[in-house]
Amino acid sequence: MYLASQQTLFWLKNGLFCLVLLGTASWAFGFTSGSPASPVDLTTSLYGYLAVGVFCIGYVLVLGEEVTQLRKSKPIIVAAGLIWLLVGLAYIAQGDHHTAGEALRHNILEYAELFFFLLAAMTFINTMEERQVFAALRNWLIQKQFSLRQIYWITGGLAFALSPIADNLSTALLMGAVVMAVGNGYTQFVTVGCINVVIAANAGGAFSPFGDITTLMVWQKGMVQFGDFFALFLPSLINWLVPAAIMSWGITAAPGSCDNSEHSVLKPGGLVTIGLFAATIALAVSSHSYLHLPPVLGMMTGLGVLKIYIFYLCRHESHPATKHPGSELPTEGSYRGDHTDVIRRFDIFRVVERSSWDTLMFFYGVVMCVGGLSTLGYLTLLSEQLYGNLGVIWANILVGILSSLVDNIPVMFAVLTMEPSMSTNAWLLVTLTAGVGGSLLSIGSAAGIALMGQAQGTYTFYSHLRWSWAIALGYAAGILTHLGINGV
Repeated sequence: MYLASQQTLFWLKNGLFCLVLLGTASWAFGFTSGSPASPVDLTTSLYGYLAVGVFCIGYVLVLGEEVTQLRKSKPIIVAAGLIWLLVGLAYIAQGDHHTAGEALRHNILEYAELFFFLLAAMTFINTMEERQVFAALRNWLIQKQFSLRQIYWITGGLAFALSPIADNLSTALLMGAVVMAVGNGYTQFVTVGCINVVIAANAGGAFSPFGDITTLMVWQKGMVQFGDFFALFLPSLINWLVPAAIMSWGITAAPGSCDNSEHSVLKPGGLVTIGLFAATIALAVSSHSYLHLPPVLGMMTGLGVLKIYIFYLCRHESHPATKHPGSELPTEGSYRGDHTDVIRRFDIFRVVERSSWDTLMFFYGVVMCVGGLSTLGYLTLLSEQLYGNLGVIWANILVGILSSLVDNIPVMFAVLTMEPSMSTNAWLLVTLTAGVGGSLLSIGSAAGIALMGQAQGTYTFYSHLRWSWAIALGYAAGILTHLGINGV
């Protein structure tokens, strides 16, 4: 039954995606003759049509990850390679031997900055997870024996507060685990609690460059300065509070059977890692704001300090007198005075490998695919028609709705590649809508998809859809709040 529903969702999302993409492509084709395009407009060439077809097929395979069990990074990387081969052939056919290569190098450089930034951030987050920082927080919440209504608001509030610092996916999984542990046996509470966590995590990530990949891209591109993001705090808060208040009426006083058998102990170095992460963020922000250096420099410097600290921690913990309970660091006799045993027993990159490399490689594929389609001229046409005909406000609202149907990463990267002429407040609007628009459907954000897997059979696409009207009210209220406070 569950597999059948997953397959239904797969074809539903694929169908919606294909309709949106094909409709957009045909829209662009229809306006080709009347719009100034890029230096060489290849949107109506055979190579252009083939590139769009390759992207459609690749992204359908990405969306079918749950059904095919094929990691999403694999088909999108292949699609990216094929698209750029078509771009190269298209420009060669025009007698241009340089433009395609220069465009590819430009896209690779953009990805490289984002890649190293994300690698450093993910390593910090996963190191804190390995040091059981989040597990200790989860255990503390469960042991406090809060009421269901209190847990509902605490998990939502913590998801909103943590996601700007960590990321919305990790935060949603952590708070979702608390909701399921406390509401064990009470399906109604788990369902509403998971929806609340997804909305709060996405909303919290929208007003910080570190809360979502989309906000990071906007900051790295220089469209919005670091301090300007906090103008989205109140709109993001309203976006969460409106549906949260409505859904809270669905919580009754039915008791949950919380399991208190698990006791997670904070490992040595956990608090220091938190401090190092905060210092690294401060370094990245200050070097970018005052020295005008890319933020990735500060993040990679902080990562180097973390690696040195972990090496020191491994040496310290290798002695029996200083070994702490729960530590997985080298035991007596295993340390030989070099890096060999330290790396084998506790490699901070190994804790990233399982959950993050697929995301980083998927991000590469998305950046390359969208960059290739842009080099063929599609995004220039789309920008002219979308922002020229609909206007900035409605176009940015539509971007948020598209983010609930398609992943917000390619949608936002497409907007950044189009680079429409907008004010800072308009860029803040599209940052808000792309960040919180994914909450409209459970399949619209990484947080929602992950929690559907974590709470299988309880939190589902259809249970989320029942509250989409309330989430849409929050989406509209957040936009109106931004327009009222910040303008466009």
